[in-house]
Amino acid sequence: MNKYNCIWDNDDLCDNPGNKSKECLCWQCDIADKCWSQQSMKKCAVIAVLQGGPLAPELEGTVTFHSVPGGTEVCVNVTGLPAYRPAKGNRPPIGPHGFHIHECGNCQVGNPEDPFTKAGSHWNPANQPHGNHAGDLPVLFSNHGRASMCFFTDKFKPKDVVGKAVIIHQGPDDYRTQPAGDAGKRLACGVIRREGR
Repeated sequence: MNKYNCIWDNDDLCDNPGNKSKECLCWQCDIADKCWSQQSMKKCAVIAVLQGGPLAPELEGTVTFHSVPGGTEVCVNVTGLPAYRPAKGNRPPIGPHGFHIHECGNCQVGNPEDPFTKAGSHWNPANQPHGNHAGDLPVLFSNHGRASMCFFTDKFKPKDVVGKAVIIHQGPDDYRTQPAGDAGKRLACGVIRREGR
């Protein structure tokens, strides 16, 4: 930690980014990069640029991975998510959206009716049951097509996920169906790379 005193719940800082306090909110606002030195942030800037496939061509966004004490802060910002549709009969739901790190950094579309299968299965280096994979991330809730959130995980550091892929799925992850949570088809994919490479 550097000279900034990180705090974890102060909406005033996000509402008033001109605040001259040396405190910063580490999770939800643009001031967050002040919690760790710029030099250390640059060393661990890892990003996936997401692009929708044939099932969601308007979907796009980014997922960033920043090293923080004890783990990684993951931030996602996407637009173009499809409108929510509840399950009905044999028809699966659309949204909330399963969101995972997959083991292979390959975002070739392949079959347009079942895209991005070359990204492989969920990344699971500790051979855990589904729901506890290192690659199991929180679901994304669409707000008129947009989803944005940051969260902390202690299951990996940014360097561990370089070369993997981030996938957004059509449906929600139930966190219990083995081996992949029954989240449905793959809407978008992005290979995780070091920023600038």
